[in-house]
Amino acid sequence: MAKIRKILRKGFKFSEYFREFKIGDRVALVNNASSTGMFPKQFSGRTGSISARYKNGYSVKFLSGKRYKTLVVKPIHIKKIK
Repeated sequence: MAKIRKILRKGFKFSEYFREFKIGDRVALVNNASSTGMFPKQFSGRTGSISARYKNGYSVKFLSGKRYKTLVVKPIHIKKIK
């Protein structure tokens, strides 16, 4: 419990919030606990690709079961895969 409070107090870096990605980049969806926005827990840890750019975030297309799903996510919840 104390570890979660430490993460929430620490916050996030602005450089993480303003990261730039290109369409087609391979990314991983990771929940950032210090962010106030909602992030679905069932999609944490998924990998996919950037399919579109929006004003506040990116559209990530990933495979869930047998179907492709798209999720609009802020850059703070995205990590680039090499």
